[in-house]
Amino acid sequence: MNKTAAYRFTIVVPVYNEEDNMGALEKTLNEFLPHSLYPACVLFVDDGSTDRSKQLMTDICRRNKDFYFISLQKNGGLSGAMKAGIDAAESDYVGYMDADLQTTPEDFNLLLADIDRYELVMGIRAHRKDTFFKRLQSKIANGFRRMMTNDGVQDTGCPLKVMHTDYAKRIPFFNGMHRFLPALMLLQDGRIKQIPVRHFPRTAGQSKYHLWNRLVSPFMDCFAYRWMKKRYINYRVAETNLTEQ
Repeated sequence: MNKTAAYRFTIVVPVYNEEDNMGALEKTLNEFLPHSLYPACVLFVDDGSTDRSKQLMTDICRRNKDFYFISLQKNGGLSGAMKAGIDAAESDYVGYMDADLQTTPEDFNLLLADIDRYELVMGIRAHRKDTFFKRLQSKIANGFRRMMTNDGVQDTGCPLKVMHTDYAKRIPFFNGMHRFLPALMLLQDGRIKQIPVRHFPRTAGQSKYHLWNRLVSPFMDCFAYRWMKKRYINYRVAETNLTEQ
């Protein structure tokens, strides 16, 4: 049996070359799990790290209950790591956070409080602690994305989200699609709520984002989303005899 099925909530944490953050991640997540609104576990996804992240991750899972990991054969990017984690999760709800700890797992409870009424509850980074240039890039990219997708989402880049797992598994992922989670949820007639969460400066490790993957690439992905939206298939099975009663 998939061990995540024993929990209501799985926190997916993609990890790529974050060895300097692994100790803080272990401490912060361990402090949160006993206070989660739903019984929760952590699922690390190693995205082909070339530093000591994978070894540290396996050590963390060995000495802590409720911690699990999967390791990908090679680096595939954030969207691929997120999809791998979502595909592996069998809990009712699946959440996502970055390994850089610029958001705190404590704020998952703010999102979980409404997850029974919405298919996606996501954070909005309040008082962002990024540089002016990074905030400007995000503002431009978010504005263009809203215009192209009409998803009404203020901060799609906030790395703190909770989804119904069955909805999340139906999301058509490909590179760059992590930026379009709300828009993809709307294609399934999913309901979305946005809630302000705390944001902190990065204290260890290096950002994996730069001008291309924060600004230029999302512009191109918007056109891919518009193409897909016209062709998206959304269905629900009304009745079947495939399963035993």
